Amino acid sequence: MPKHRLLTDDEKAVALSERLSVRIPVAIELTGISRTKIYALIKNGQLPIVKVGAATLIPMEGLRQFIASHQR
Repeated sequence: MPKHRLLTDDEKAVALSERLSVRIPVAIELTGISRTKIYALIKNGQLPIVKVGAATLIPMEGLRQFIASHQR
């Protein structure tokens, strides 16, 4: 059986960039937007979510679109 190894920081970055969605704490870390603001954006429809059971997922494309639409 192959042994599992820890991912390097570069490998983690690539893996994260290829994800389809992230949970709210990861979205907070990626964007620097506060938890309260993330929930407000979800509530008013500015950030899309996907519910899977109790998990709330934010599609990466939704995060990218939100950030791109708020550039100055």
